[in-house]
Amino acid sequence: MVHSDPEAIKKSVRQYMMIGAALFVFTAITVAVNQVHLAVPLAITVALIIATIKGSMVASVFMHLSNERKWIYGALLLTVVFFAVLIAIPLLTVLNNIGSLSEVARAATEKAATVGR
Repeated sequence: MVHSDPEAIKKSVRQYMMIGAALFVFTAITVAVNQVHLAVPLAITVALIIATIKGSMVASVFMHLSNERKWIYGALLLTVVFFAVLIAIPLLTVLNNIGSLSEVARAATEKAATVGR
């Protein structure tokens, strides 16, 4: 299907209008939930759920991310890999010293021992 095809344009405009209407409805739901005065943890949970739904609609349709599945999964995988590396680096530097005092702790222990005499 060519994007300049009048039928494709009509379909895209209809999709945008539907998402716009859904966003309007979820905004009304947000205002209505705010008027109910829920307990703070429940209010935060409900607000996050509504915001997640609205954000997903905007990202998938208006930002055209629904058509970029490979790129999204690639970016997500890259994020996980970098997160694992950033967690592993400090762990590798600390794990080899477990059970031994650092220089600062050793100096503090020696000073406390001399003061106590």
